Amino acid sequence: MSLAPRAVLVHRTTEYEELVARHGTHGQAAFFLASRGRDMAEVAERHRRTRRALAEVTSAVPLAWRQARVERADLDRFLFAPEDVVVVVGQDGLVANVAKYLDGQPVIGVDTDPGRNPGVLVRHRPEQARVLLASVGATATGADELTMVEAVADDTQRLVALNEIYLGTAGHQTARYRLGLENDGGVVEAQASSGVLVGTGTGATGWLRSVWQERGARLPLPAPTEDRLLWFVREAWPSPATGTSLVAGELTASASLTLTVESDRLIAFGDGIETDALELTWGQTIRVGTCGRRLRLVG
Repeated sequence: MSLAPRAVLVHRTTEYEELVARHGTHGQAAFFLASRGRDMAEVAERHRRTRRALAEVTSAVPLAWRQARVERADLDRFLFAPEDVVVVVGQDGLVANVAKYLDGQPVIGVDTDPGRNPGVLVRHRPEQARVLLASVGATATGADELTMVEAVADDTQRLVALNEIYLGTAGHQTARYRLGLENDGGVVEAQASSGVLVGTGTGATGWLRSVWQERGARLPLPAPTEDRLLWFVREAWPSPATGTSLVAGELTASASLTLTVESDRLIAFGDGIETDALELTWGQTIRVGTCGRRLRLVG
């Protein structure tokens, strides 16, 4: 007998909860915000909207289903099962946070603060949850297969991200490495820069787009479901020992970017989460390219 689906509700601690935990009471948190020109009432109202949304989504789960809740800080300790239907209640970034822990499970993004969030990944309102959960099923019909990016080091460390992967120093200072493109005649260049960014079509709505726009790149941005990545070297520095000829490009599904470390320590992290980074030392090589897994986001 197959198990009934399990609805896994992913959420994060609200700003209000973080403030009260830090300052001890509502009044002390309000005083702290007022001293910085902010209104506690607005923060508290956003907290209430989030909690109402979470309660509404919880009540929408079919009675025959199982349920679980996981807070963002506990994602790396939570075991997702194949039959799970993941409901992310919060901001777009929370979908990116959970994506790397999934392997084909359908994801429903619920926006708790319409108008404040772009709604790129949290596409639905809380009141739509009942219909979505009833119709999604095990095959997630109608889900978009969003491309992800992965980095694999020569010591088998692996990192997966939905938006982008950054390679460089922890403090975004000068990183030294040798950059190469597989399937491009073995072209390799020694570089000194503030890091390398490799992003997907989903990432093209965020950090990747800002670099692309600032650079005035002629390369078209990929679509979220397209098996194509863009990469940019940030602030490459020309010197007698380092070059600037390989500073931007695209990677198709079969191509990858290689980086060999020539600094004491470099890191690679995904989707802006520096606390979950791969650490690389002198001489190590890391390859970045399209991930074989996809995020199945219900449209």
